[in-house]
This record gives sequence, C-alpha cells and structure tokens, in this order.
Amino acid sequence: MQRAAVPQLRINAIVRTQVATVDQSTFSRPVSPAAGLRGFLDKYFYFVMSLLMAAVVFSGFGRTVDHVMIHPAVPPPSILWVHAAAFSGWVLFFIFQSALVRTRNVRWHRLFGWFGAGLGAFMIPLGIATAIAMARFQVFHLHIANAYVMLIPRMIDIACFAALLTLAIAQRKKPELHRRLLFIATCVLLSAAFGRFPYLGTHLGLPFVAEDALILLGVLRDLVVNRRVHAVYLIALPILVVCQKFVDHVASAAPSWCLRIAHWIIG
Repeated sequence: MQRAAVPQLRINAIVRTQVATVDQSTFSRPVSPAAGLRGFLDKYFYFVMSLLMAAVVFSGFGRTVDHVMIHPAVPPPSILWVHAAAFSGWVLFFIFQSALVRTRNVRWHRLFGWFGAGLGAFMIPLGIATAIAMARFQVFHLHIANAYVMLIPRMIDIACFAALLTLAIAQRKKPELHRRLLFIATCVLLSAAFGRFPYLGTHLGLPFVAEDALILLGVLRDLVVNRRVHAVYLIALPILVVCQKFVDHVASAAPSWCLRIAHWIIG
C-alpha cells in the first residue's frame, strides 16, 4: 500500500504543477497604455504614414488637377501626365512595400524593391525634364513672371530626393537605416502637394514646415519606441532645413545668378 501511494503522490504533484503553470500563463498581466502605444508604433507607423502621405498627395493635387490638366485653358506639356503617373505610382508603391513589411513578406519586399529603385531612378531625370518643360510653358504660354525664379528651387528638391534615394538603395541591407531614408525621401516629395492647399500654398515656407512635421513624426516614433533618435534624422533633417531655407531665399530674393542660370536653361 505504501509503495502504491508514492506514485500517486507524484502524479498529484505533477498535475498541480501543470495547473499552476496554465493559470499563470492564461492570466497575463494587463498591457499598459504606454507599452500598447510603443507596440502599435513599432508595427504600424510606416504603414500608417504611407496612407497619410497618399491622402496628402491626392487631396493636395486633387485641388488643381481639373483646371491644370483635365480642363485647362491652355493644355500643359504631355510630360506632366507622365510625371503625375510616376509620382502617384511612387506613393502607391510606398504603401505596398510598407504593407509587405507589416505582413512579414520580406522576400517579396526585397524583390519588388528593385522595381522601386528603378521607378525612383526614373523619377529623377523625369522630374528635371518636367521642371524645365513646365518653366518654359509658364514663361512662353502663361507669361508667369516668376517662372524663371522657381526653376532652381525645383531642381534643389529633386537633388534632395535623389541623394536620399541613392543612400537608401546603398543601405538596403540595413533595414533600420534603409526605411528611414525612404521615409524622408518620400516626405521631400510632398512639399509640392502641400503647396496646393489654400493657406499653405500662399505663404512662403509653410509647405516645407508641413513636410518637416511629417519627418518629425518619425523622430517622435523613435523616441517612443526606441527611446532615442536614429542618427539618420540627426543628420538628414538639419541638412534638409538648410536646403529649404536656401530655396525660400531664392524664391523671395530672386538673386541675379539664379535668374542667369534659369534663363540659360529655359531659353
């Protein structure tokens, strides 16, 4: 009887241990709001920002597309349609790539990334050609006086995007750096969309403020999730601000050297 009781005691001890383990794993501690926010930003920030960027683009350009492209008094150059398609395609591609990362389809993300690299590379000469074509159109057909002045600022915007895209492609094997560079590069493209909004478009520099506000959301995300700001923001954002201030100066002061270059390009 005593020998039979010993195994029974062992069985009872094992059952009690398993029940206690189940109870402890089943009733987990509640997640704090701060931890929940960190988890949400860590998982969904770039995808949510891609949707916000798309909303900015289609809301901003939607205000002018009818009288500029669909029913214009004077038809614009055909290259503007190509530029609009490529620009919209980039924004949609950014959403698509963010969704692939969110759903852990990293292999597909890397595969389609080469399409994005090609599209982004195509947008650089396309942006330059469109800026020149639209400047000539505004000067010779619409007779807009400041069209010469605005050519150089547009070139600077394209140069900023080109530099960030090149760095993002070069750092594609470093995901934390790569995705922040692409995020900033896409934000740079949005100044034109912000400039279509009524109040922002009539006040010099405000489109850049709105653009930088989106980038600062990325900084805030890093502070909440990682409790530190990634070095790429500390380097890229001050450089962007300097470029933006320079663009504002050129647009407002219209320096003679800028006009000479613009006249040489436009003709």
